[in-house]
Amino acid sequence: MNFGITKTIPASRGIEGIDSLFDGSRAEFEFHMAGTPSKLNVGDFVYTIFNDQLRGRLRIRELIGGAVNPKSGRPRTLIIVDCPGEKIAKPVAKKGHRGTRYYEGTHWS
Repeated sequence: MNFGITKTIPASRGIEGIDSLFDGSRAEFEFHMAGTPSKLNVGDFVYTIFNDQLRGRLRIRELIGGAVNPKSGRPRTLIIVDCPGEKIAKPVAKKGHRGTRYYEGTHWS
């Protein structure tokens, strides 16, 4: 199963930021999403977008509810993924976005 969400890695993190998710230099990474996910489960994937290209995916190890966005005070869920993730063989054009979007894993080979 390839189900998951997409998250955009900000350009300000640079190529080093996206590469660190896949090169073995870190053991985990924390993403977040607003509210409580209705469809997302441990074992699903976070697909990463960088510079409008799908770059790779990371398996979700843990979903931690009850967190609060420090700026707005609204509830959010922390998404802990295992690193290194899997790089896609050839990056695929995919428009970056703010927030979180559910994704069926199309284009993943």
